[in-house]
Order: sequence, then structure tokens, then C-alpha cells
Amino acid sequence: MRSVPPARVRCGAAADPQRYGGSRHGRAAQRRSHTIVVLLGLLTAVGSVLYFVSDVIEAIQGGFSEGQLWLTLFAEAVIPIFVIGLAAAQRPRLGRLGELSVIGYAYSFVVFTGTVVYALVNGTKNYDSLTDQLSVVMTVHGAVMVVAGLGFGYAVLRARTLPAWTALALMAGVVLLALTQTMAEPVRLAAAALRDLGFAGMGAALVRSPDLFGRQGISTPQKPRQRSPGSQPLTNR
Repeated sequence: MRSVPPARVRCGAAADPQRYGGSRHGRAAQRRSHTIVVLLGLLTAVGSVLYFVSDVIEAIQGGFSEGQLWLTLFAEAVIPIFVIGLAAAQRPRLGRLGELSVIGYAYSFVVFTGTVVYALVNGTKNYDSLTDQLSVVMTVHGAVMVVAGLGFGYAVLRARTLPAWTALALMAGVVLLALTQTMAEPVRLAAAALRDLGFAGMGAALVRSPDLFGRQGISTPQKPRQRSPGSQPLTNR
């Protein structure tokens, strides 16, 4: 008599019912969660690359231009969005320090976005002129950015959800940006590249592994499964 081969383990919902909710609604919620995380990762990576491109254009042309400032405006405006999204994707492992640091970093770039609007309205020629005109604002919020960037980077290292090198690049980048403000443009550009590389790497990590972050951070609500009438928990049977 021929023996019956053991049933194969099915992939997807049947293989991991807790992860997918064990229902079509649960699988749909997981797909929505994946989509949100992937879009967040793309926004983080693309926004970071565009921010660096705007810095490169500024360095090549030796100052501001209207088109370059509009590109900078977009790149800086999305930073608070994707930084808050990165924090949400890593909850609850990011911790209180990470959450406070994200708030500080997002706030600093809301202000920096306003300085770009100021440069567009007033026809400011270059970064040095903008710093002279808004010295207190730039100095204070630059310090907020550095402290918040260090705090967020450390929280990412401690959470161990994103690649460690991305956090280290961010931390080194914000420190070097502060230290190179009076140095030549290529030196400042290298510091900005390091910071932007850190965020771009975080975005790429979200795109590569959306299921990891969807389970612990960003998620969509799932309806509780209804019991059939008369059914009882297994523990009471």
C-alpha cells in the first residue's frame, strides 16, 4: 500500500496566519501596509537624492538660481514628511529619544523650507548672503538639526531595524555640515552628500524589506475575526 506523502507547507497566509490575519481582509491590509512602506521608502530616497542634486547645481553655478531654489524647496519640504514616516515605520523600537529627535529634525526643516521661500521672494544670490540675512534663524535651527540628527541616528542604531551604516552616515553628515560652514564649497558638498546618503539608504531599506517595517510600525487596521455562534475558545473546550 502506497504511503500518502506529507502535505506541503503553503506560502503566504496559510504559512503565517498571524502575520496576514488569516483572511482575505488580513492579506489586503498587509498589501496596503507594504504599499505605504514602499512609497515612504521611495519618497525618502528620491527626496534625498534631489536635495543633493540641488546642492550640486548650486555649487556648479556658484550660487542660487530660481530653478535651483524651487528644486531645493521641494526637497526640503518633503524632509519632515519622510522623517516622521521613518519614525512611524520603526515604532515602537525607536523609543522616546528617537521620537523627540524626529520632531526636532522635522521642525528644523520646516524652518529651512521657509528660508528657501525667503530667498525666492527676495532674490538672494547665494548661501552666504542668506546666512548673513538670517544669521540667528540659520544658526539656531542649524544647531537643532545637528542635535536632532545625532539623536535620531543613535535611536536608529539602537532600534536595529535599519542598516547601521545609514545611521552612522546621517550622524557624521550633520556634524560635518556644522563644522564645514566656513569652508570651501566642495567640502560642504561632501558633508551634505554623507547626510543625504544616510537618508537615501534608509529609504532603500524600506523598499527592499517592506514586510519587516509593516509588521512593527506602519500598519492598517484589521477587522477582528468573528466567531461562529456557539463556538468557544480552545482553552475552554
